[in-house]
Amino acid sequence: MPHLHIVIPVYNERQTLSPCVQRVIESPLPPGWNRRILLIDDHSDESHYHAVASLAESIQQAGQDLTLHRHEVNMGKGAALQSGFDIILKGDPPDDDLTIIQDADLEYDPSDYPALMTPIIEGRADAVVGTRWGEHRSYPGLKAKTHAWGNSVLTRLSNLMTGYRVSDMECCYKVLPVRVLKRLRPMLTEKRFGIEPQIVASLSRLKARVVEVPISYEPRGLAAGKKIGWADGMRAIYVISRERFRPMSTEPPEPASRQVGDH
Repeated sequence: MPHLHIVIPVYNERQTLSPCVQRVIESPLPPGWNRRILLIDDHSDESHYHAVASLAESIQQAGQDLTLHRHEVNMGKGAALQSGFDIILKGDPPDDDLTIIQDADLEYDPSDYPALMTPIIEGRADAVVGTRWGEHRSYPGLKAKTHAWGNSVLTRLSNLMTGYRVSDMECCYKVLPVRVLKRLRPMLTEKRFGIEPQIVASLSRLKARVVEVPISYEPRGLAAGKKIGWADGMRAIYVISRERFRPMSTEPPEPASRQVGDH
């Protein structure tokens, strides 16, 4: 039976982590799929980590497939994702298992999982990227419009360098089959939020077929603990430009199975 491996980076998100994980547990999946949850605590403060560890223990005791890993020092979201990917691959999962990135701040809705997984399950894509922007969502307020504009600038630059035509390169939701993750992982080096453009650029180097899927989104601001700032935007521009000049792969991923959900 195939699994969706859900990697959740955590850093001082005690208030939102529990409801986030509960949403993940309750989220629908395509028929025949199970979930495996992997929490990567990026060395939260001791009081926060105590809450994370207690939550993990209670979920494990309830019979849920959940693993908790903690960094010895704070390293950044990109480092947390790389740790999560390494743990998944160390378990030698089947190539048709899927991985998804899930932020712990309640901005993203796990009920979108089936829609995000379907293009890969049906063999139409090698990877899926969510999009928060477009006709399915309005932009109320100046802050939301500014956020969307800044994201659009980075995404257009990324598209120029990769040849993709996505509308939200920075979206947290990225779905990768294990067969693609195995080839992608050695290319990932960014420790912080530069991991987002690096994942997309690396998919381009693999000549992976990327499909974009509209998702739900409830943004929060700096007052609620938003960690991304202007310096991360500048780093994203640097990463996008740097990745353009790395060697390109000429070997595309193996075709996705059309019967993954039936295994």
